[in-house]
Order: sequence, then structure tokens, then C-alpha cells
Amino acid sequence: MAPVVVLVGAPGCGKTTVGRALAATLGVEFRDTDTDIEQMAGKPIPEIFIDEGEAHFRTLERAAVAAALAGGTGVLALGGGAVLAEETRAALIGHRVVHLSVELPDAVRRVGLGAGRPLLAINPRATLKHLLDQRRPLYAEVATETVVTDGRAPAQVVADVAALLPR
Repeated sequence: MAPVVVLVGAPGCGKTTVGRALAATLGVEFRDTDTDIEQMAGKPIPEIFIDEGEAHFRTLERAAVAAALAGGTGVLALGGGAVLAEETRAALIGHRVVHLSVELPDAVRRVGLGAGRPLLAINPRATLKHLLDQRRPLYAEVATETVVTDGRAPAQVVADVAALLPR
């Protein structure tokens, strides 16, 4: 059985916060592939980046997404870079995918200075701008819907996403 909804978006868009609240609202399980990766690796994502590098992390990420899509039945949040993999984008076809859109000012405010986010460790604002520019077309490619999160409370975003789902 497929997830009810898959959330994608840039760091700071609220995938985890909105995902948890949405799952609670719907009475379903919440799953975050970043958490799955940490469990598979037995260590936090920043340590994976340091010890094995980004390529290894992306390999784990592709496996985590495939497993979650195959076995999830609730709300699934993908890591911000999961859409970089062509096979992940292909695997999302046929799923209800909501892009939680965020612009740079809100993303920067939400992620702070990148603590715990390896890709944002050096010059977080410039790096986040680059990630947004690079990934925005990929989020649009996989999304069946887009919900804007800028300047909005998580509860408002949850209500908008829930309204998109079949009853």
C-alpha cells in the first residue's frame, strides 16, 4: 500500500513539522526518510557525510525512499535532496506528492545557521539559495500539488495539505 501523501521540499520548508502534524490529523503513521537513513547507518546524517561522504549518503537515501514508498501507508517526508536522484523521481510517479514551497528568507530563518545540516555548514545563506535554485524545478517535476509555506504557521499548512487529500 502506498503512502497517503509524500512531502518534498527544500530545507526549512517544514516537511517534518508539517508531516508529523498532518499524520496526527489524519490518524496515520508519519515516516521521515532522514530518520530511516540514520537508523540504517547507526549514526546521525552529519556523521555519515563526514565519515563516508555525500555519495554514500545519497545511496542510503535512494534505498530509504524506495523502501518507504513500497511499505508506507501514512505521511512520508523525503529529505530535501532526495529528488536529485532520477530513480527517486521516477518512483514518485503515481504517488500524491505535495511540494512544500519556501522562499529563501523563510528558509534561512527556519534552518538557522545550518546546525546538523551538512550541506549548509559553510555559508548557509548562499548554499541554501543554490539548493533552492537547483532543486525547485525537480520539486515541481514530482509534485502533484504545491503548498506555499512562507509566513504561515504549520497548522495553516497542515490544513491546506489535508484539504488536498481525498476523504
